[in-house]
Amino acid sequence: MKRFAAIGPVFLMILSAAAVGFGFQMLLIPEKLLSSGVSGVAMVVGYLTGWNIGWLYFALNVPILFWGYRVLGKRFIALSIVMVAATSFFLQVIPMIKLTDDRLLASVFGGVLVGLGTTVSLRYGGSSGGFDIVASIISRYRNLPIGILIVALNTFVVAALGFLKDDWNAALYSMLSIYLTGKVIDAVHTPHHKVTAFIVTNRTQELASRLLKMPRGVTIIKTRGAFTSEERDMLMTVTTRFELAELRKMIKDVDARAFVNVVQTVDVIGDFRRR
Repeated sequence: MKRFAAIGPVFLMILSAAAVGFGFQMLLIPEKLLSSGVSGVAMVVGYLTGWNIGWLYFALNVPILFWGYRVLGKRFIALSIVMVAATSFFLQVIPMIKLTDDRLLASVFGGVLVGLGTTVSLRYGGSSGGFDIVASIISRYRNLPIGILIVALNTFVVAALGFLKDDWNAALYSMLSIYLTGKVIDAVHTPHHKVTAFIVTNRTQELASRLLKMPRGVTIIKTRGAFTSEERDMLMTVTTRFELAELRKMIKDVDARAFVNVVQTVDVIGDFRRR
């Protein structure tokens, strides 16, 4: 069981990368459309220079992953590395086949397929690298909305395609694809980039110490059950959706019987990160 718990997420990262690779090679790239994040930057450079998009995607992600390893959780970055490496591999082995001549269909189904692959990676503790990691790191030092940061970065990339290639149809279809990718992630994973977890547990100190190492601030609230009148501690912590899988695993490892309620957080006022 422990071996499956360790290997399972890696297998899911590879499966997610295959979905993303198919979306790129059979829908988006043949129509010269963009995906979101660093993959979009790699596509723009690839379209302009003729360089291999898969290797560009990998090379652009390396410094970001190294930066993330020093700031974010090691498990999150390790799984993200698997996802990025596997995606780069599939971009080499999956042939570029033009499934449709309709750019609208390519943007819609390409965006959905990439969104599904990205969602699985987020759900099980990794990511596709790129702007998600950059925005998550920035948000730890500045209380800025991650969603706005990612939208701003993607808008810049799409605008660059429109100006440099003088193809605004491709730019607008790319925006549609990126929008649908985000909607799939929001529908399956969580629409909010920050979430609040309320954890009722009998192992307060052990769990609190683990949470503080993420590092996240933790508030301990005394509670009493209405039915049993039993007094227990409830831990409240705010985290990002990128760390939600790691939080689930941590709670399960420390106290498998803990009661956890995760709610969407619209905004955080004050210190979000405790160092």
